Amino acid sequence: MIKPIRQSVTLPTTAEQLYGMYLDPKLHETITGAPVTISATPGSPFSAFNGMLSGKMLHTVHKHLIVQTWRSKKWKPEDIDSVLILTFWPSKQAGRIDLVHVNVPEHDVDGVTKGWENYYWTPWRRYLEES
Repeated sequence: MIKPIRQSVTLPTTAEQLYGMYLDPKLHETITGAPVTISATPGSPFSAFNGMLSGKMLHTVHKHLIVQTWRSKKWKPEDIDSVLILTFWPSKQAGRIDLVHVNVPEHDVDGVTKGWENYYWTPWRRYLEES
């Protein structure tokens, strides 16, 4: 059985700002360094890292929750789409993001787990510290 990926990260800005930054295509691109297609509208497409990741928006709760399907070009055709759940919480002088990523194919769990730190949390922290 595939275990879900669970991560929490605290970043030096408010939870509301983190939510908005993830959903803003220009800021998302600035943080990750790669083009992003994203919207809060359910059913809208999601694409990141020049199409390496794709999916669609399933649900949002303004300033608090984002649910998306995700699929990597590295995955096999028979691999089902994964589901990403991001929740945004206030945390003293900062904001916390709790991530649950389910149905990531076993052959890519390690890559996706490390990818969150390498392609999102580290660049996001650097962006906020430099801004």
